[in-house]
Amino acid sequence: MSETVFEVVRDVLVEVRGLDPAEVTLEARLIDDLGADSLDAIEIIMALEEHYSKELDDIEVESLKTVQDVVGLIQSYID
Repeated sequence: MSETVFEVVRDVLVEVRGLDPAEVTLEARLIDDLGADSLDAIEIIMALEEHYSKELDDIEVESLKTVQDVVGLIQSYID
């Protein structure tokens, strides 16, 4: 069974930020709730681009605020 986009994003956030998977919800804000900084953001995006073999648009990436935003962006690239 393949992982959902949320599961992949959650796993990347857990690995990059060292978070408990339970902390990563769709509503969680990347900076305020999960403590991601600009270096984390680069690592997260690179990991997702590698996983999905897609290059994400920098302008769209800059607007990401929540886990749901990340999931939605990835979903739009793979649909």
